[in-house]
Amino acid sequence: MKIELVREIEGSILDIGGGGEGIMGRLYGSQVTAIDNCQEELDEAPGGYEKMLMDGTALTFEDNQFCNVTFFYTLMYMGKEEQGQALREAVRVLKPGGSLYIWDAEILSAYPEPFCAELDIFLPGEQIHTTYGVVKMDTQDRKSIEEMCVTAGLCLVCASEQTGHFYLYFLKK
Repeated sequence: MKIELVREIEGSILDIGGGGEGIMGRLYGSQVTAIDNCQEELDEAPGGYEKMLMDGTALTFEDNQFCNVTFFYTLMYMGKEEQGQALREAVRVLKPGGSLYIWDAEILSAYPEPFCAELDIFLPGEQIHTTYGVVKMDTQDRKSIEEMCVTAGLCLVCASEQTGHFYLYFLKK
């Protein structure tokens, strides 16, 4: 799957699951506070932005702190209950009128065989080839994630799907 990203988000960004390749951190630099629940993932990520060890389902930030929240292939690593809690927490720390962005994959089956999403990510001046893989019981699709976001208090602005991958953009009411 080919994903082309350009700098278009203004203001502070909380990137949930922002370790590893650190895609949002690479793209937006000092605008980003990336959290991940795995120190190794944070250590692997490039520098140039703030990185913190934290669980996305129990954020320690104050309410209404960030202009934007991003999930770049992060929800796929969570079960349905964790996804709902992480989205509610994201909405809590998002400023009124703030934006939430999700890039992820539809997962029909990730057990017993793992699900893998192979990506070619194009950033200005940089190309990253990576694979995100997971073994889990829960399935996910664009509609299920969209419904959780709306239930958490977000309004859908834009949704798109392409060959088993989806992008969602919401505003906080």
